[in-house]
Amino acid sequence: MKESQSTQQFVDIKEVKEGVVILKNGSLRKILMVGGINSALKSEEEQNIITYAYQNFLNTLDFSAQFIIHSRKINIDAYLNRLAEYQAQEQNELLKNQISEYIEFIRAFVEMNAVMTKAFFAVVPYDPVQLPGGKGLLGSFRGLIPAGLGIGKKPANSQKEENQTFEQQLQQLDRRTEMVINGLNQVGLRVVPLNDEELIELFYNLYNPEAVEKKELKIARE
Repeated sequence: MKESQSTQQFVDIKEVKEGVVILKNGSLRKILMVGGINSALKSEEEQNIITYAYQNFLNTLDFSAQFIIHSRKINIDAYLNRLAEYQAQEQNELLKNQISEYIEFIRAFVEMNAVMTKAFFAVVPYDPVQLPGGKGLLGSFRGLIPAGLGIGKKPANSQKEENQTFEQQLQQLDRRTEMVINGLNQVGLRVVPLNDEELIELFYNLYNPEAVEKKELKIARE
């Protein structure tokens, strides 16, 4: 009989820290939330300018990047809770009844119709170069060295070295992130990097598509 496997074994994420998603293979990912543009309200000339600006931005990138549209059922719980608070504070009985009817109308409408919300994300990657078997030439022969010789053992200050390596990789990732943010800003898009809490909320929503999101991510609109 096979033992049940933890869900985490099927998730490529190792941890989230300092606004960065660290994958199990050591790769880093920075996730940016991007505001949208309603091109239908733009003239044909403005639409062409936006398109050419976006093309130029893509041509300036010397690394791969992902652009994702995430759609899911909208969470109206917070909105209905605010309406209920207004209703409780309202002194006019007529207005109080109207708010109550409006709450029931919105709740019934959303239950009968799938009201979707869309979020746009840009994923900036950094994949450090890794040699098979470990770091350097010694790592390739680590398995051939007899135990007890002390060669190939993990040094006492390995944690410090790992932290320094992470900081160096983070600097490279930050440079790429800055390039993407500046490029999208020139297109007229507002970009916000997600912090640790927002990243956790995002992946909770992604891996639980049937559940109502714990927290709706928002971005300021111009």
